[in-house]
Amino acid sequence: MAMTIRVEVVSAERSIFEGTAEMVVVPAEMGEIGVLPRHAPLLSRLRPGEVRVKNGEDTEYLFVNGGIVEVQPHLVTILSDTAERATDLDEAKALEAKRLAEERMAGNTSDIDYARAQADLLEQIARLRTITKMRERGLLK
Repeated sequence: MAMTIRVEVVSAERSIFEGTAEMVVVPAEMGEIGVLPRHAPLLSRLRPGEVRVKNGEDTEYLFVNGGIVEVQPHLVTILSDTAERATDLDEAKALEAKRLAEERMAGNTSDIDYARAQADLLEQIARLRTITKMRERGLLK
């Protein structure tokens, strides 16, 4: 029997995933991190992207818009403002949000919050990248 680690993914609204895994891959700020059971303690910020929770032949794909991951030897906790199952992502909404963020960045008005628009744009790009990966895996139409 393979060793497992407990995984909890929580958004501001609700718990998205609770279960065990043989491996968890998270989009840490400096790049992807693979976490196995008995991993050294770690605390890192997350960038928008895909979380993969692997358990045997099954893999659960989630999307987080950023947040924090805390790793303990037997527990991975992911806290994010927004998290959702990757199969629930809406491509049309992501494309529209991306277009709006690009428009806000291109505007020359003094009241534009350029940093926020840039963060929104990066989140939507990550969301669209996750949708593309899900299609390539045959999990989305």
